[in-house]
Amino acid sequence: MAVAKPKQQRLVLALAALAVLAVAGVIAAFALEDTAAYFKAPSDIAAEQPTPGQVIRLGGLVKEGSVTRSADGLVLNFTVTDMKADTAVSYRGLVPDLFREKQGVIATGSFDGNGRFVAKELLAKHDENYMPPEVAKALEKNGHPVKGAPTASVGGDMVAGDPAA
Repeated sequence: MAVAKPKQQRLVLALAALAVLAVAGVIAAFALEDTAAYFKAPSDIAAEQPTPGQVIRLGGLVKEGSVTRSADGLVLNFTVTDMKADTAVSYRGLVPDLFREKQGVIATGSFDGNGRFVAKELLAKHDENYMPPEVAKALEKNGHPVKGAPTASVGGDMVAGDPAA
């Protein structure tokens, strides 16, 4: 049996390492695909309804006059708009103190079997001049310019999530 030269051994080891990395990358991609939440604006949803149960991030403005609470006060119902289309949202949980009408919001959740978006988490910012970049882009795409450029500030996020989730 012939002994492999050191150059050949290194080449074989390098190729084996690349193969292992490729397999690990494919496994990681499949694992992340199930947990990824894609950003969508109401007009994106109107154009193509996501499948029920698919987790997405819905962003836009809270439509004026749309915020209501259930009789027991536990469920918040509101409409997210990008000035081109609207999406009704239902949320059960703690609401960020600064959540209000005509402000940017990002809700993470999915559509139920009845076509209603059920949010598990709401995101609001502390600065009333701030708008999440995704929301600003969606509004500008629909011909509604946003005052001031959105900032990428990380601090001041107010997140409320379903405590049962």
